[in-house]
This record gives sequence, structure tokens and C-alpha cells, in this order.
Amino acid sequence: MKINLREVVVAILIFVVVFTIVQISIGSYQVEMTSMTPTFLPRDCVMVDKLTYRFRAPHRGEVVIIWPPVQSENPYIKRVIGLPGETVKIEGGQVYIQEKGSSKFLLLEEKPDLPKSNDGIWSVPEGKYFVLGDNRDDSSDSSAWPDAFVPRKNFIGKTWLRYWPLSRFGLTPDYSCKLVSTTESTATSLGILPAIEPASLSVSTP
Repeated sequence: MKINLREVVVAILIFVVVFTIVQISIGSYQVEMTSMTPTFLPRDCVMVDKLTYRFRAPHRGEVVIIWPPVQSENPYIKRVIGLPGETVKIEGGQVYIQEKGSSKFLLLEEKPDLPKSNDGIWSVPEGKYFVLGDNRDDSSDSSAWPDAFVPRKNFIGKTWLRYWPLSRFGLTPDYSCKLVSTTESTATSLGILPAIEPASLSVSTP
């Protein structure tokens, strides 16, 4: 059978184009540690959308793969909490956000309820983000790093599918991360503080 050189070249080019598109848009990672439990457990394998952040900025609440602002051989998996220009305050383990241009803090109403984190206050610079692990009692994240913030260029992508183990197969859980005003009445009924005014390849999950 005579080989058609033109068809061979076209097939190779198609393969190269498809391979390049897949490499640019999708990644596969395995979680190693416990900082994102119960959302992701050690040995969970996730598919990552690497294309979305080429067209828009990360949103609050998204679970992302990042290169941390500390020395690490592997990227980390964390949840976006504070956006550029915002101020994040953690008091009594509860997270509050002062949005850019606002004069007051709002409660970050997270569902399901998550473990508490290190108290502190952080002003997020432009072009950077504040991230936390869901297992905040055991997470190396913005609340603990000397340089707390993750530059936009350090974002690899957002998680969208857990494909292994099959018993946990599914899309990344859609947790609520709403900002709500903490009035006296809700503070009493929910047992939380009233509104606070400003004072200040493998995936590692330390």
C-alpha cells in the first residue's frame, strides 16, 4: 500500500495541535496532604482547568492550584478568599472581608462551616490574592506564610473534576462563600460577632 506523505503530515499536525490545546487547557494533579479536607482528601486525583484564568480573574470561593509564595517543589491546592484591594480579617477564627472601596467588614458566610484559622488582618495588594485551606487547623496558607499573598501569575488553574477514586468521582463541591452584613439581630441568633470595623503533577497541601 502506497503511503500518502501529505496525509501523514496532516495527521501529525492535527495531533500536535490537539496535544498542545490539551496541555494548555487541562492539567491532572494528585492531592498529597490534608489541608483541603473534607473537600479533597490525600490521593484524590483532580482535573484542572488551566484556560479560564487566561480570560478572567479568579473568583472568591474557587479551589485553585497555585505556586505558593514560599519555597516548594510542588504546587499547592487552596481556596480563594481575599481578592486584590480587599482587606481580610480573621477574628476568633471567623473570616471577615472589607471589599475594595468599602468602609466596613462583612462576614464571609461559608457553608459548610469550616475549621477555624489563625487570627490576623491582611490588606491584599493589587494583583495578588489571599488563599486558605479548607482544613484550616492544618494548612500552610496565606494566614501563615511570611509573604501572605499569591500573585496572579502563580495561578495554574481552577479545579473542576475529581476523577479518582471512583467512589468520590464528581465536580468540585460548590461551597457558599457569601459576604453578609452582621447586624445585631443575626449576631444574637447565630452566635457571631456584630459588624467589625477595620483595625489592619503532585499537589502539596501542607
